[in-house]
Amino acid sequence: MERRSFIRHSGLAGVLAAGAAPALVHAQASIRWRLASSFPKSLDTIFGGAEVFAKKVGEMSGGKFQITTHPGGELMPAFGVVDGVQNGTVECAHTVPYYFFGKDETFALGAAVPFGMNSRQMTAWMMEGNGLKLMREFYAQYNIVSFPCGNTGAQMGGWYRKPLQSLADVKGLKFRVGGFAGKVVERLGGVPQNIPGGEIYQALEKGTIDAAEWIGPYDDQKLGFNKVAPNYAYPAWWEGGPQIDLFINTKAYNALSAEYKAIVEAAAAYAHVDMQAKYDAKNPAALKQLVASGTKLFRFPKDVMEAAFKESMALYSELSEKNPNWKKVYSDFAKFRADQNLWFRFAEAGFDDFMQAQKL
Repeated sequence: MERRSFIRHSGLAGVLAAGAAPALVHAQASIRWRLASSFPKSLDTIFGGAEVFAKKVGEMSGGKFQITTHPGGELMPAFGVVDGVQNGTVECAHTVPYYFFGKDETFALGAAVPFGMNSRQMTAWMMEGNGLKLMREFYAQYNIVSFPCGNTGAQMGGWYRKPLQSLADVKGLKFRVGGFAGKVVERLGGVPQNIPGGEIYQALEKGTIDAAEWIGPYDDQKLGFNKVAPNYAYPAWWEGGPQIDLFINTKAYNALSAEYKAIVEAAAAYAHVDMQAKYDAKNPAALKQLVASGTKLFRFPKDVMEAAFKESMALYSELSEKNPNWKKVYSDFAKFRADQNLWFRFAEAGFDDFMQAQKL
C-alpha cells in the first residue's frame, strides 16, 4: 500500500497534519494532582521516588499534568495515605503497601514478606507474572489502581544497642520493624513496633525501643541511627526486595485520557528503575563511612534465620486457611518464588559468589 493511502485509511492523516503525536498531549486539559508520601522529605531516595515520578509526568505532558508531592505528615499521617486515596482526599500516594497489613495481610504481598523475593524477582512477578493483575484486583476493594514505583533492593537488618548472639536475644526485644515482619518477630518472642521513618531516631535515643530497622546504609546514615545504636545487622530477611507503590484513586485514574494514563505508567516505570539505581550507587560509600565511624556489622545468627523462616512459613499457611484474599495471591506468589530461586541459584548466585570472593 502507498504511504499516502495508508495514512488516509489508518486515520493518521489528520494527526500528522496537526503536528503529529506531540499535538495530542498539548490538546489535553490541564490537570493538577496531589501526591501524599509515607516518607520524610529528608530522604532523597525513597521520598525522592515520588518527586522523580511527578517530574516525569510534568515533562512528558508538556507541563499540562502537574503533581505536587507532600511528605508524610504534611497532608495526612504517613500511615494514613491509603485512606486518603480511597476516599479521594488526594488523587495518589507513594508508599510501601506492607504498612497497611492491619487492614488485610494481603497488602504485604505487594511490597515484601519475610523470605519473599528479591527486587528483580519481584519486578518479574509484577511485570511478567500475575503479580500486578492479582494485586490490582485486591486493591480495587479500596478504590485503588496500583503501579510499581520503586524498590530499595535487599535491605539491612537494623540497628541494635547490643548485637544478637542467638535466638534467645530476640525475646522481649522492642524492635521497630516495618509492617508485616512484625508478625514473625512477635512469634519469635520479640515486641514489634510500627513507627514511621521520621520518628525512629527519637524512639531509639530515648530507649523507647531497643532496635530499629529502616532501609540501608545511605538512608540510615542520613537519619543518624549509628549514633544511638552502633550494631548493624544483615540481611533483612523480611525485605529481600521491597516494592514501593504508586496508589491512585480509581475515579481520578479513570478520568484521565488514554494519553495521560500512558504517561503515568511510563513515569512510574522510570521511577521504579531509578530508585534502585540510586540505592545501589549510594549504599557502598555510605557503608564504608559507617564502618569507619565505628559501626559494628554482624550477621544474623543461624538459629535466628532458621526460626524466622519456620515461623514465616507457618504463618503463611495459617493465613491461607482464614484469608481468601491472601490465599489467592500468595499461592501464585509462592509458585513464582520457587521457580525464581531455582533459576537464580545457578546463574546469579554462582556468579555473585565468585565475584564477591575476589580482591577487586
